Amino acid sequence: MVKKINQNEFKTLDKSGVSVLDFNATWCGPCKMLAPVLEEVSEELAGKANFYSIDTDDNPDLAREYGIMNIPAVVVLKDGEKVDMNVGFVPKEALTDFVSKNL
Repeated sequence: MVKKINQNEFKTLDKSGVSVLDFNATWCGPCKMLAPVLEEVSEELAGKANFYSIDTDDNPDLAREYGIMNIPAVVVLKDGEKVDMNVGFVPKEALTDFVSKNL
């Protein structure tokens, strides 16, 4: 399951292990296409990583902190540290591979 969070909630998260951050916006077409794909991947990798959705319009400081220049952007954190990032829409298999290689 992908949990929608804001900047304040992000600050209080337990960031141990792997976290996948989906930076998006409501007006972004590719973001809307990626959302159901990310949901499927999150269900397949449940227990291996935590998945979060972050609206860049509502959380610009958090987007800036992670260097988000284009969306959708998927950032992988290991124990709170950014280890990888993918920008743009990708099909399910590619997204699964991207997250899995960072587990």
